[in-house]
Amino acid sequence: QRRLMESGGGSAQPGNSLRVSCEVAGLTTKDYCMGWFRQAPGAKREGVAAMDSDGFVSYGGAVKGRFTMTLDNTKNTLVLQMNNLKTEDTGMYTCVAIPVRFASACVGSSPAGLADFGYRGQGTQVTVSV
Repeated sequence: QRRLMESGGGSAQPGNSLRVSCEVAGLTTKDYCMGWFRQAPGAKREGVAAMDSDGFVSYGGAVKGRFTMTLDNTKNTLVLQMNNLKTEDTGMYTCVAIPVRFASACVGSSPAGLADFGYRGQGTQVTVSV
């Protein structure tokens, strides 16, 4: 059974760091475009980061240089390290796995635009405020 389960997140002040993780079960990550999108209340989905089948990671423009996504193969867990957080990083962060046949270009925006073609978790809330 394919399952994506997010954990982590929470609250932080601007400038601080948080980490969210996504435990992946029932699928082989190299067969998917893996990544995260986020969504704030009343806003559209925004791609955060995506990893293609070769392990290359792309980031959305708003987080580039601040966020780092890695895949822990021993735990089959996708980890998003978020540094130098800003209030605009607030939102629900959702992990997605998009079959590569739907994601010929797996880039930072892909998790937001192609999420409906793949699998996703329930999401985890990140709140950044003073």
